[in-house]
Amino acid sequence: MVTFDPNRPDFAPYGFTCVRWNPSPMRRPDRHNEVEINFLESGWLTYLLGGRKVRVEANRLTAFWAAIPHQIIDFGEETEYFVATLPLPWFLQCRLPEHLVQPLLQGQMVTEPTADHAVHDSQHFSQWEHDLKLDNAQLRKAALLEMEARLLRLALAVPTGRAAAVSPRKRPVGLSEGGLNKVEQMACLIAQHYTDRLTVEEIGKSVKLHPNYAMSLFQKTFGTTLIEYLTQHRVSHAQRLLATSDMKIVDVAFSSGFTSISRFNDAFRRACGCSPRQYRQHHQQFAD
Repeated sequence: MVTFDPNRPDFAPYGFTCVRWNPSPMRRPDRHNEVEINFLESGWLTYLLGGRKVRVEANRLTAFWAAIPHQIIDFGEETEYFVATLPLPWFLQCRLPEHLVQPLLQGQMVTEPTADHAVHDSQHFSQWEHDLKLDNAQLRKAALLEMEARLLRLALAVPTGRAAAVSPRKRPVGLSEGGLNKVEQMACLIAQHYTDRLTVEEIGKSVKLHPNYAMSLFQKTFGTTLIEYLTQHRVSHAQRLLATSDMKIVDVAFSSGFTSISRFNDAFRRACGCSPRQYRQHHQQFAD
C-alpha cells in the first residue's frame, strides 16, 4: 500500500493511476492537477479540503479536484481505500454533466448518495489497479472508458443543482466562485477554457488583477507560470487524443488549443521528451 510522501513537490503530477492507499495523517496539504476519486472499502476519512472539514464514508464513491489543497487529518481504524487519479484535461474531455463538473471545479467534494454500487466499485478499482500497473495501451484505454462510465453514473446519482444551468463553453470569461481564492479561480478558468485562445490579460481580468500581478501570484502559489500551466493542460489533452484516437496530428494540435503545429511540436517535445508521432507510435506498439 502507498502512503503520502510529505516531501513530494507541490503540483507534481500523479497521472492516470489507481492505487490502494494506507491512510496516515498528512503533515501538509497535497495539491495536484488531477481529479481524485476515492473509494473506501472500510473505515472512514476526514479531509481538510480547501479549509473545510469533509468526512468520507466507506462504500460511497467520492470525487474532488485535487488542485484544491486537501489533507487527511483523521481516519478510522482499519481503513482501507483506493485512490484513482485522472488528469483534469482528460476528465474534461469526457464531457460529463455540468452538475458534476462545476461543483468539482468550484472546490466541492461530490459523494455518491447511496452504497448501492459498493460491490461493483470494489471489483472495478481492483481491476483498474491491476491494469494500470501494466504498460498496455489497450488495458489503459479500457480502464479509462470504465472510469468515465462510472463517473457518469455518479453524475446521474447526485441531485441536479444550479451548477448545471450554464455551460462553461457558453459562460463569459470571468469567474466568481465562492470558496476559491484568486489563484484557484485562475486555475479553474484555465481548466474550462484551455482549448480556447486564452491570454494572460483575460485570465487576470477574470479575477480583477493586473496581468503582471496575476502572473506573479500564480507562479508563487503553483510553482509554474500561467503560460506553462496552460500549456500543460493542452499537452495532456493532446496525449490522450494521440493514445486513444486516429486523429491527424495537426488536428490534435488545434483541438488541444495550440495555434500552430510548430508550437505544438515544440511544447510537446519539451514536456514529453519525444515528438507527438513518436508518442503515438509507442502507445500503438504496446497496444498490439
